[in-house]
Amino acid sequence: MNFIVSTSSLLKSLQVIQGAINSNAVLPILADFLFVIKGNQLSVFASDIETTMSTTLELQQSSKDGKVAIPAKMLVDMLKTLPEQPLTFKVDEKTFGVEISTEKGHFKLSGENPDDFPKIPEAENTSEVSMPSSVLVEAFGKTLFAVSNDELRLAMTGVFVQLSPEGVNFVSTDAHKLVKFSRTDVRSPRDEHFILPKKALNLLKSTLPHSEEAVNLGYNKSNAFFSFGNNHLICRLVDATYPDYTGVIPVNNPNLLSVNRLDLQNALRRIVIFANKTTFQVIFSIQGNELKMSAQDIDFSNEGLERIPCNYSGESMEIGFNARFLIEMLNAINSDEVEMELSTPSRAGILRPAEKKENEDLLMLMMPVMITV
Repeated sequence: MNFIVSTSSLLKSLQVIQGAINSNAVLPILADFLFVIKGNQLSVFASDIETTMSTTLELQQSSKDGKVAIPAKMLVDMLKTLPEQPLTFKVDEKTFGVEISTEKGHFKLSGENPDDFPKIPEAENTSEVSMPSSVLVEAFGKTLFAVSNDELRLAMTGVFVQLSPEGVNFVSTDAHKLVKFSRTDVRSPRDEHFILPKKALNLLKSTLPHSEEAVNLGYNKSNAFFSFGNNHLICRLVDATYPDYTGVIPVNNPNLLSVNRLDLQNALRRIVIFANKTTFQVIFSIQGNELKMSAQDIDFSNEGLERIPCNYSGESMEIGFNARFLIEMLNAINSDEVEMELSTPSRAGILRPAEKKENEDLLMLMMPVMITV
């Protein structure tokens, strides 16, 4: 089996899917790319069993259909060193040895039996929804940071997707913070929900184009199937029941704080340096049109205080928050001004962008840190 392919085209395609390979592969074959040739088209697969990415590209020439597994790292490392030129691959279908010829060189490497590669899940009995790539990029950018890493809380290790005739919600939480990103311009004919795993979404976030290109999402009870351009991603859904997050979102928040996002973010970055390294507690003292932020670490006699202007309507109050969590939330907001809805020092606060976008809503919930004297 012989085929010829462009160096730059192959390298670009492999770099798109290489992230699906786990550096500590549970099976030796999972450290390989699976090459599948049909006609003049090459499909390449990378997998860690839970997540599979694939891409297709046109070959300059091929002798016959076939497939082979090729060590991923060795191949990519070699391609990175080569200038643009045609590469000729010769595959021994009995030993799976691979010979690669360039204009000035000749290389050999040991491939593996392609039949040992895990079976790729097929899109059977799927429901489908289509949405612009930019919507998914923004949704993942605003929710992934709040996903839990606690494997004992399996449901929280992914982003919860709720589809309905009214729109779509992307929800993430780690029990300390919660994010709900909603769009009303992406709809499903019926109510559906599933949990997408964190690794797959990080791969999508880094590979999806920041454009209006349509992404097709198919899903069934066990897997999700993303298709965009010449690329595909298949991931196993998180098999767990997502907690009822709506019950923790406070509905009566009479105190409203409006403040410049960058002013707040920069002040928090300075103040957190002086906070306790376990709680990262920063105390907000809000009165009139001034927000005073203070932090201290009693064990080391460190303390910091800063004041910034704000607009506030409500009763004067003191409330503590984890500064690191707040900084993460502010990083995910694009608005110049942010609004905080507060009720009492013991109840969660809500953070929103002050400027609303059409067909979009973003809600972030922050659990307070109890103030200790």
